[in-house]
Amino acid sequence: MHFIPEDLDNYVVAHSEDEPELLQQLTRETYQKILQPRMLSGHYQGRVLSMISKLVNPKNILEIGTYTGYSALCLAEGMQLDGELHTIDINEELVDFQRKYFDTSEYGEKIFQHLGNALDIIPELDKTFDLVFIDADKENYANYFKIIIDKLNPGGIILSDNVLWSGKVLDSTFKKEDTSTPALIAYNKLLKEDKRIETVVLPIRDGLTISRKI
Repeated sequence: MHFIPEDLDNYVVAHSEDEPELLQQLTRETYQKILQPRMLSGHYQGRVLSMISKLVNPKNILEIGTYTGYSALCLAEGMQLDGELHTIDINEELVDFQRKYFDTSEYGEKIFQHLGNALDIIPELDKTFDLVFIDADKENYANYFKIIIDKLNPGGIILSDNVLWSGKVLDSTFKKEDTSTPALIAYNKLLKEDKRIETVVLPIRDGLTISRKI
C-alpha cells in the first residue's frame, strides 16, 4: 500500500541509499523459492531499518520474525563490533536459507537464530537489548511488547512493523475471522498510552512505529 502517489514513492526510493548486492541476491532468491515473498522488508524499508540501527548503534538487537533474514541483515549494519543479533522465527523450513545469507555477510558470527515460539524463547534470553524489531504474528504484538519492555535498556528502541495494516486500522467493521486488525488497533493504543515509552508512527510502507524507552 502506498501512502503517497506511486510516482513520488518511486522518486523517494530512487533518491535513497542503494540496496546492497547481497540483499539484492536475497530478494531474488526469496521471490524464486519462498512463499509470500511480499513479507520481505524490501529495499526502501530495509534502508530505513539500517539507518535507524546506525543511529542507535546498538550492542544487542532482538528481532521477532526472521522470515528469510533480510531485515536482520539490515539491522546488523548498525550493530557495535562486539554486539549480537538474536532473531526468532517459528518456521523451521527457513532456517538454512537464513543461515546461508547470514554466513555470507560480515555479520554471520554475530547473528544467532532461535527456532520456536518467541513468547517462550524471549524470557530465556539472558540479555538486555538496545534495539528490538517486531514483525511477526500481529495477534501477539501486545504480548511481545509486554515481555520485552523490561529487557529493553533505557533509551532503547522498539520498531513495530505493519502497524497500519493496509489502512484496515481505520475500519471498525472488520470481519469476525479477522483477528489481526483488532489486535493491531489495540497494540497501537497500548503504545500510545504506555508511559514507559514515547512513540511516533511513520507512514512508511505498511506503517512502522518507533517507540523509545524513557
